[in-house]
Amino acid sequence: MCSERRKISTFSVAMESAIQTVVGVYLKSAKGKGSLGDKDFQGLVNKQLGNVMTGTESSSAVKEMRKGLDENQDGKVSFQEYMTLIGYVANTLSEQRTAANNTPAS
Repeated sequence: MCSERRKISTFSVAMESAIQTVVGVYLKSAKGKGSLGDKDFQGLVNKQLGNVMTGTESSSAVKEMRKGLDENQDGKVSFQEYMTLIGYVANTLSEQRTAANNTPAS
């Protein structure tokens, strides 16, 4: 029972830390503004998501990504719009890992 509690507690701490990181990265990238402009979003994607997303080195691809996330068409990425991106990336990683685990060994 004690071992099970430690596992839950460790998972909880890891989850809390991940959420704080996601929020902190957004706030730091927004530089005190309420949303990410074009340059801020480009920097965030390049620095933080380059290892898990393709096309992050292309400014035109990142610009198109920003436009796709910009639901209210204000030219900026709000926190909610950013969370759409984070959800998409997390879902894609989950699907890739699930597929890798279900692939039979040769």
